Amino acid sequence: MRAPIRLPHASGEALPIYDPHGPREECGVVGVWSPGAPVARLAFVGLHALQHRGQESAGIAITDGRELTLHKRLGLVSSVFDEETLVRLEESAADGQAPRGAIGHTRYSTTGSNTLPNVQPVYAHADIGELMLGHNGNLTNASWLRDELTEQGIEFGSASDTEVLARLIAHAPGRTWAARVDHAFHRAVGAFTFTMLTDTALVAARDPVGFRPLCLGRLPGGGWAVASESSALDAMGAQFVRDIDAGEVVTIGDDGVQSHHSSRATPSRERLCVFEFVYLARPDSVIDGRLLYEARLEMGRRLAREHPADADLVIAVPDSAVPAAIGYAEESGLPYREGLIKSRYIARTFIQPAQRSRDEAVRMKFNPLPELLSDKRVVVVDDSIVRGTTTGPIVEMLRRAGAREVHVRIHSPQMRHPCYMGVDTGRRDELIAATHSLEGIRAAIGADTLGYLSQEALLEAVGGRREARCTACFDGVYPTDVPMELDKLALEGR
Repeated sequence: MRAPIRLPHASGEALPIYDPHGPREECGVVGVWSPGAPVARLAFVGLHALQHRGQESAGIAITDGRELTLHKRLGLVSSVFDEETLVRLEESAADGQAPRGAIGHTRYSTTGSNTLPNVQPVYAHADIGELMLGHNGNLTNASWLRDELTEQGIEFGSASDTEVLARLIAHAPGRTWAARVDHAFHRAVGAFTFTMLTDTALVAARDPVGFRPLCLGRLPGGGWAVASESSALDAMGAQFVRDIDAGEVVTIGDDGVQSHHSSRATPSRERLCVFEFVYLARPDSVIDGRLLYEARLEMGRRLAREHPADADLVIAVPDSAVPAAIGYAEESGLPYREGLIKSRYIARTFIQPAQRSRDEAVRMKFNPLPELLSDKRVVVVDDSIVRGTTTGPIVEMLRRAGAREVHVRIHSPQMRHPCYMGVDTGRRDELIAATHSLEGIRAAIGADTLGYLSQEALLEAVGGRREARCTACFDGVYPTDVPMELDKLALEGR
């Protein structure tokens, strides 16, 4: 591999911050194979469309058909890549060769801290070539796999489970990359949707359970693109072709697209994360044939049927709850208004350790409209309550703005169990629904009434094969084994 292009993390540069009222997303991945096209720039555009999926770091790797080149840094996509960096990547091909393919990754750390060695894509060397890998998800048996690989003399340079996956693939048996990925499917446990770049091909794959989404698109001129969400394909100018199946390995090179389905994958095993539909993915994305905006509208409609409120208007906690709030208003016959204005110049707010910091973060991000809310009975719709430590400040903010009553409605069920598949929901003892009754949660957040969408109604709103959805954060039924040491509290009451 040619020496990577890297810029150090600037001292004093503000790190990205996260949404206080929702769980933190996992990661976003893109891949491009289009010889002669500006593949680094296309990957950058795709990553920018997936910024909501990871805001701690970003990286892009390219190949010229013979060698791999990498640039990665801590920070948002727009701060990691500028025009000069993209030009340098495109011109880094050896002997004047044109770039052929690229992968990109934007990260929120699940396993491994937010340090440069853990930033993706990660590099690994195999006897059949080199690879770069960007991973969306979380391996629940990463520690066990790392120990096994270490005993074989394989060294690690980071704490991330992505490096474990990359080295597992690199040292697996098989004459092709698809065969080695299939071998990893039989060893790794957890969520591992990923894009992988070799010198001559782009490889895209979803684990046999299919926790995280991945889709395939066609670029103008005959090239191909893959991404976590279809909205990223739209941004890259690619035409959506189809979702990549659970347990499928797609290899894209100059000879076209080849597909391999692992024997580990069966329709009965598939469990796509239902929270992608609730919150994680963009509303303009299509997953499993369902436009998320429409799914969230339907969640709001069903929420209004299950938990009506005697109120004057409906507002949303922007942005993810806006479609559901509109659906709630339509079904209930109440007017929908923008009662909370979101600042467009602040990144998603970090989950601060101190309550005072959380309160400040809420005030920085949202500003209520007293002229609209004064003396009104308000229904406020949000996507979830995780720890419960920021919904309270939002309710208090609405009361200070003059709301006479505040009725909180959540367009997902109570989150009682942690996620181990790439979403930071916190430990079980941190989840307010795991330690409080419904009335206890209502009292803790200071709402006049509180209602959650039922799991049955959520699955009906999402559509598709209901048995092919992961609902573990709501009901504790994990589709794969969860090691006890990850969180003993997670297994209580299962």
